Order: sequence, then structure tokens, then C-alpha cells
Amino acid sequence: MKQLHRSDLFNWSEFNEERNIDFNGTLWLSPAGNVLIDPVTLTEHDINHLESLGGAAHVIITNSDHVRDAAKILLITGAKCWGPAAEKEDFPISCDGWLSEEEQPIKGIEVFCLNGSKTPGELALLIDNKTLVTGDLIRSHEGGHLRMLPEAKLQNRELALKSIKRMASITNIQAVIPGDGWPVFNYGHEALLTLSQEI
Repeated sequence: MKQLHRSDLFNWSEFNEERNIDFNGTLWLSPAGNVLIDPVTLTEHDINHLESLGGAAHVIITNSDHVRDAAKILLITGAKCWGPAAEKEDFPISCDGWLSEEEQPIKGIEVFCLNGSKTPGELALLIDNKTLVTGDLIRSHEGGHLRMLPEAKLQNRELALKSIKRMASITNIQAVIPGDGWPVFNYGHEALLTLSQEI
């Protein structure tokens, strides 16, 4: 795993040849128990690293297309699994709890629901009011620049635009860690603003 811009944040990746970007899993070392977000496959090295950092108490999946290797990782870690409430009826794996904006399962994480993406109620997670972790809708195909999910994959473009503009209105966001593509470690709010003006 690679340490990110904070000592309590890590990620690990799988390169997707079709899209020429990394698919990322994120680890937050939370005082309430470590949190894995949209976990991709863990290598033996990653598993050992995770164990050295205290394992995982929670797995949060932002949308049904980001289940990735969560089922196996849940078995390895014994973590509690959280999924998006809007997908509860058809989610591909069993979850212990379902997240909407009214839910704050772990202190230090604020939950947002992004509408209009590939799946209903896609989650975005704001850690400590500064670092935004996104699923599919907000991504990055080039360093330092955010992009919206391709329009052909959106359920509702108007709702997707509103969701992105809402995230761009949060002025204290310093970093954006997408599930797909390059992280933006500095000036995250500005990068979101730029995206909201380009779409």
C-alpha cells in the first residue's frame, strides 16, 4: 500500500487496461477502527501491510460497480460491510448496514449521495471535513484534473451535474481520492470547481 497525503491514509491499485487508469482501494486509519473503501484485490504484501496497520473494522462500498474484491476481503478481515441504501434491494453482496446521508456510521466520515450516476445513490465520503473519496461519478484520467463519468453511462445527466456542483460547493475540501484514476492531493476544492464549470 502507498501512503497518501496524510499519515493515516493509504491506497493500493489495479491498472485497468481498457480505461488506462488505476482502480483504487483506499484505507483510512480511523480511531474508530480502520476503514477500507472500494477495496480492489489485496496482494500478499498488501495483506501483511494492512495487518501491520491494525487490520480493518469497516468496508464501505460506494456503489454496486465497486464491489470489486470486497467479499474476499471481508472474509480475511472480519470487517463490517456498508453499502449505499438506494441499492439495498439489488446489491450483489450482503451488507451489515446501508448508508444514506442521514447515516454517520463512523465518526469522522460524512456521507453524501450522488444522484444520476451509473447506479442510484452512489456514495461519496468526506473524511475529517478535508478529504473526499469518490466512487464512479467523479474520477480522474490525468494528474491534477477531475472528470465526470462518461455521459453514455449516466442515468440522469442533470442530476449528475447537480451532484458534482454540490460537491464543488464544499470549500474545505483539500484532496479528492477517486476510486478510478489519479488522486488530487492539493486544491481539491478548486479542482471540483473547475470540473463543475467544464461540464
